[in-house]
Amino acid sequence: MGDLLSLLRFSAGSGHIWLDEQRMLLLHARAFAELRKELLDTLGVERARSLLVRMGFASGQRDGEMAAKARNAGMRTEDAFMLGPQLHSIEGIVSVEKVHIDIDIAARRFHGEFIWENAWECEAHVAEFGYGEDPQCWSQIGYASGYTSAFVGRLIVYKEIECTSMGDSRCRIVGQPAEDWQDPRYLDYFRQHHVAEKLIEFNLGLEHIRSLQPRREYDQKLVGVSPGFRAAFDLLRSAANSAITVLLLGETGVGKELFARWLHDNGPRAKQPFIAVNCAAIPHELIEAELFGVEKGAYTGAHHARAGRFERAHGGTLFLDEAGDLPPATQVKLLRVLQTGEIERLGAEQPTRVDVRIVAATNVNLQQAMQAGRFRSDLFYRLNTFPITIPPLRERTADIPPLVVRFIEKFSALYSKKLRGLTDKAMREVLRHAWPGNIRELENVIERAVLLAPDHGEIEAAHLWITPPGTAAGEAAGRSHVDERGQLCADDDGTAGMLDALCEQVLEQHIDIAALEQRLMRAAMQRAKGNLSQAARLLGITRPQLAYRLKKEGLPAS
Repeated sequence: MGDLLSLLRFSAGSGHIWLDEQRMLLLHARAFAELRKELLDTLGVERARSLLVRMGFASGQRDGEMAAKARNAGMRTEDAFMLGPQLHSIEGIVSVEKVHIDIDIAARRFHGEFIWENAWECEAHVAEFGYGEDPQCWSQIGYASGYTSAFVGRLIVYKEIECTSMGDSRCRIVGQPAEDWQDPRYLDYFRQHHVAEKLIEFNLGLEHIRSLQPRREYDQKLVGVSPGFRAAFDLLRSAANSAITVLLLGETGVGKELFARWLHDNGPRAKQPFIAVNCAAIPHELIEAELFGVEKGAYTGAHHARAGRFERAHGGTLFLDEAGDLPPATQVKLLRVLQTGEIERLGAEQPTRVDVRIVAATNVNLQQAMQAGRFRSDLFYRLNTFPITIPPLRERTADIPPLVVRFIEKFSALYSKKLRGLTDKAMREVLRHAWPGNIRELENVIERAVLLAPDHGEIEAAHLWITPPGTAAGEAAGRSHVDERGQLCADDDGTAGMLDALCEQVLEQHIDIAALEQRLMRAAMQRAKGNLSQAARLLGITRPQLAYRLKKEGLPAS
């Protein structure tokens, strides 16, 4: 119980309760009882029972995955399995007593029997409806089944063979593989029935509800739901079917090239070339040759005629990225192309007519560049015909979750992994980060996290950052935990004074810092019984950080 309680953290200042990396809720049992009664009155017994079983099953799955992770980290199988019953007790759901467990993970074999006492669901049902002939711990049965199924790796289903709601002195449950029950009607409770969809269709009007559904998160390669993104995308869509020159403005990494590609792919030039050139990446002495082309013999080394980017983009779109960094001489020639629709290769005697749509992009403030004399005002007004400003990611946090989903899908396929997404704590850190590198930075972070996360698992906060953002100090304020007596204790209660006293003792006795760190890591590993994750939590660092320190000091990691 102590190991499990060490994972439970209360942060009153931020309004969070954490169990490892999952966010938890502390709610009134009476409110749940009212909800249960409302479901029974509205849906009827069978549908309400199925819904509550499925709700419990989903909750149990999450905790079962956490327990399986503890087992894989070295905890004894039965001890790891009992984390679920202990958690149910901590949550105030029910007190669990083990009668019998037969579990073999390698063979995916399970049979278990448990006694429940003080089950809240029985108490709620009896208080509202009195005693009956059927067991009533529906969400708890669902939880036990979901928990064990996730832990064992196959569908395990429990039945309640005694229940206080039927007048028994306590509740008793038995769990085994679903197929061993040979009771299709009972197993049907564990299958999803889409109750909400039927209610919408028959009672509320499906078409009306569909009209109120959340806006789409995806449009081909562009992802976003925030007002800022939608405003920019609406402008982009308005310009798609024309040949108007578009200027994309925004910080580095906001996705300007993706916007330009979408504009090309969804316009009348979609079947023609899309040519992109980064104006800042080409040396100034070569930029004109790259854009406009070269005739044979135009300069020393020009042994062959070569078409420039404008000619290669003929009939299609030319994307001028970082246009604000064009040298002054090139700006003059670009302005002439925009005015006449003609280019001149270096060394050519006759101009060449081109039909090209120009999409330019820059992260430079062109107004300031004009005032400083670095950018021509006449070229600015040519490029600025249809400006679209793409807001930075820190101003469109609503876009982060769908972007995370898209990147997880992308990199999971690339690295042949199946992941269930981010933990609650990891998502909270992602949403709180400022993202100075915008979408490009987010994509890089998610790629690294996908690579580090275990297959079929979740991305944890430790997988996101090489060095976690400096939020620990702020989060520590007002944080507390539950001790083994069930008392809520402040994490920082008296810590400052204890640390001061410890520092004085270390200095007075001339204790070597390296030796102290080694001894502290050994003690943590001994207290955690070799569990690296638990030892890291005791030390207040991440698992990878502890593993690195142990390896650096030549200490065993188990």
